[in-house]
Amino acid sequence: MAAVGTLFSPSSLCVPSSSRKTTFYCSAKPLRTRNHVPDKHRRNEVERLSQRKGKEEGRAVKSLKNKENSLLYDYNLEEQQVPDTIDIQGSSFLNAVVKVYTTHTEPDYSLPWQKQRQYASTGSAFMIGDGKLLTNAHCVEHSAQVKVKKRGDDTKYVAKVLAIGIECDMALLSVENEKFWKGTEPLSLGRLPSLQDSVTVVGYPLGGDTISVTKGIVSRIEVTSYAHGSSDLLGIQIDAAINSGNSGGPAFNDQGECIGVAFQVYRGDDAENIGYVIPTTVVSHFLQDYEKNGKYTGFPSLGVLLQKIENPALSECLKVSDHEGVLVRKVEPTSPSYDVLKKGDVIISFDGISVGNEGTVPFRSSERIAFRYLVSQKYCNDVAEIGIIRAGNHMIVRTVVRPREYLVRYYNDDDPSYLIVAGLVFTPLSEDFIDEEGEESLGLKLLAKARYSLARFKGEQIIILSQVLADDVNIGYEDMGIQQVLKFNGITIKNIHHLAHLVDSCNEKYFIFEFEDNYLVVVDKEKAAEASPRILKDNGIPSGRSTDLWQPYVDLSEDNRLLDLDIGDTPITNSEIDSEGLLWA
Repeated sequence: MAAVGTLFSPSSLCVPSSSRKTTFYCSAKPLRTRNHVPDKHRRNEVERLSQRKGKEEGRAVKSLKNKENSLLYDYNLEEQQVPDTIDIQGSSFLNAVVKVYTTHTEPDYSLPWQKQRQYASTGSAFMIGDGKLLTNAHCVEHSAQVKVKKRGDDTKYVAKVLAIGIECDMALLSVENEKFWKGTEPLSLGRLPSLQDSVTVVGYPLGGDTISVTKGIVSRIEVTSYAHGSSDLLGIQIDAAINSGNSGGPAFNDQGECIGVAFQVYRGDDAENIGYVIPTTVVSHFLQDYEKNGKYTGFPSLGVLLQKIENPALSECLKVSDHEGVLVRKVEPTSPSYDVLKKGDVIISFDGISVGNEGTVPFRSSERIAFRYLVSQKYCNDVAEIGIIRAGNHMIVRTVVRPREYLVRYYNDDDPSYLIVAGLVFTPLSEDFIDEEGEESLGLKLLAKARYSLARFKGEQIIILSQVLADDVNIGYEDMGIQQVLKFNGITIKNIHHLAHLVDSCNEKYFIFEFEDNYLVVVDKEKAAEASPRILKDNGIPSGRSTDLWQPYVDLSEDNRLLDLDIGDTPITNSEIDSEGLLWA
């Protein structure tokens, strides 16, 4: 994970305004897609503007509508009529690009009851109509305040964050002040570009306060690793300069269409001028998700670990044709596919589209793309039809697709949960905690569990003792390091809320905590209750638990038999898999 983080850097694309923080770092993780326009008014406006511009330029504008009557763009690039190149620098499109000023207040994962010192950063965003703007998630995450400023205007307007998509590194903002929108024209989302198409990136990078325009070409379009969100989604690789502050800014083709959002760069000794743009397919999926659900629900996954079938003997043994299908090696217990697909199945089609033996599917006219691209185009709770070969028999199965459940949470915009019992501070293990404390502080066993274990049921967490607040009630335990707590009074702990519930409902004389490596902690219940106010006061802690733990406990584990599953031997993301023969979808 750390290795990927050094190569892909979304955080460096926001310009810090404070000397305290020189970069806005995020751990890198593994990408997804579709192309809709955000709402009915917006769809009509985009179609009307497109038709009007096409008429003025003497060309036909071709559009399609899907079954939800949402405007889709015709991606048959070879049949499309391409209008003449426009002078983008003299265009009014630039007025839709704004500068974003964010004041961040990140949680302190070592001291989860408080926040870290505030710092500021700047990025870019652009108008999409209906009082909304688009930017990157890493530009506005953990925001205390977000302001935006138009080109050629000294006034900063307060913006509200409506939705954040960590996986796709997208955020939706709104500005209620009508003065901000006066005299502006929102951008329309365009088609997916072709290789070698010219691309112009617009934004407010470091080196000045005015708008910046850089130009390059499309060098690659494929499913790639999104550094900010632990996902594999469609990405556009370009050679235009993308620098700190370009995050969230639009990328245009020569026809003035927005073809994506600048979001990360590749940094390495063996490469230069490699930037990445989130394509409009991913952007529109994010917008349509918000429109349908009133919030961001995420990009779905099948939750299966697949192996390529390139060896003739392997395909013959599995009774599949040459160049056909991928082998299922593991199914995540939290995935709806767990009751549908089995280890040893060969997936040969997805929604009627054939899957090749390298895990790829046809893409546009003469290209192929990773099979998980098709999965990511669906929405949460959509149904997928999968063609499989099981023990030589051809079958069609159907399964619901949902976002993956991670045992160790990747980046989120919520404050961390915590519980303090007799000075023992418990919190869920997360990537944010690992980043803050450092991998070496966890030890190899706990780190391996974080990197190679899957969640067995919805809501499962690894609960750790992060520190001990020394007091007479915990004498002998004050030097304990970070380690996982497994059981409370003999009951296996499912998550932090479950632990709080067990403590609150305990009728025993002692609190007995069992840790990894058989370490045991016993605390007198009555003495713990007496000591808690003193410990909190001495350490300046306002509450013995996070606010979310005051809510009634709800058990999300639907099938307790899964508690005994041993699933700690597989890398949990594609970025952790060294072999190109395996991949998650």
